[in-house]
Amino acid sequence: MKNRSKLLIIGATSVAIAAGGTSFALAGGGGDDGAGDSEAPIPASALDQASAAALNEVDGTVTETEIGDEESYYEVEVTRADGSEVDVQLDRGFDVVGQESDAGESDDD
Repeated sequence: MKNRSKLLIIGATSVAIAAGGTSFALAGGGGDDGAGDSEAPIPASALDQASAAALNEVDGTVTETEIGDEESYYEVEVTRADGSEVDVQLDRGFDVVGQESDAGESDDD
């Protein structure tokens, strides 16, 4: 019985530590512009708006997103039907501030 109690206490402590570590990881980080972790995906609350803004600019499918990109607040990668990719840069208000194709061609506003 004593061993079972010890295991329960150890298990509960491990879960508490793991949960605290997760909270720290979610709250920690942050880029220079306060946008969050670099290369973190756009949160679900903003994903639809960011995707719509990018797809309004470039025809294709959203294949990747990022918040806190070095060029802008949001970055949405769009893959065109021909397989080429375009990174669409958005500000906090979901306005397009630039785009760059996978060929390195840039169209910054």
